[in-house]
Amino acid sequence: MPTSSASTTDSARSSANGGVQSLERAFDLLERMADAGGEVGLSELSASSGLPLPTIHRLMRTLVACGYVRQQPNRRYALGPRLIRLGESASRLLGTWARPYLARLVEETGETANMALLDGDEIVYVAQVPSKHSMRMFTEVGRRVLPHSTGVGKALLAGFPPEDVRALLSRTGMPAATEKTLTTPDGFIAALEDVRRQGYAIDDNEQEIGVRCLAVSVPDSPTAAAISISGPAGRVTEAATDKIVPVLQQVAAELSEALASQSPAS
Repeated sequence: MPTSSASTTDSARSSANGGVQSLERAFDLLERMADAGGEVGLSELSASSGLPLPTIHRLMRTLVACGYVRQQPNRRYALGPRLIRLGESASRLLGTWARPYLARLVEETGETANMALLDGDEIVYVAQVPSKHSMRMFTEVGRRVLPHSTGVGKALLAGFPPEDVRALLSRTGMPAATEKTLTTPDGFIAALEDVRRQGYAIDDNEQEIGVRCLAVSVPDSPTAAAISISGPAGRVTEAATDKIVPVLQQVAAELSEALASQSPAS
């Protein structure tokens, strides 16, 4: 694999926590690129990271050589295709870790349990344990949907500043999946306020008529994640919600602890 010309400087120095400084900086730059929508200029990275331009240039040159970043014709830098394989593998593994927790949700609620991530501007379902009932939700592992019409989307975006949510909605649009789908930014922002106040999100026939979904975010997840249960509106009633939400919140907290235990820093 190509070696950075900074290997005798940045990568030779260890950070205070025992890590390699150049690696920490490279991953920090990748995350900043993702936060900026996947494409940035060197000056933007320098302003947001506080690193000098020569240091950023060396790191980016190595990331380009490795295929994790690519340089655009306009001289800006974009996340590269090799990251896709890493992300897909990590998502599958995250889904594998989550399955026992989703199985517990099914056992305690009787409804289909799902786990979803925010990937760019979309929601992607990475794990599911189906209900034993014959009626099933539209979701399946690997499916991508827009956040505004899903419980997991609301649960995830409730943790974002309103201006970031509005920017996302302006990029994706708000097409109606059903007549109950929220289709205005103001309406969606108001719904997110309800999520923060209640501690859980509801999809009430907004993605699929006849189906209700209850969702909560996974606290302190290494990537934005949420879990949910979904079932027919006749079973996922207001009375059932009062019983299901505490179970969802408890399982999300336990899943958060399990994910944290996989971290080298734990």
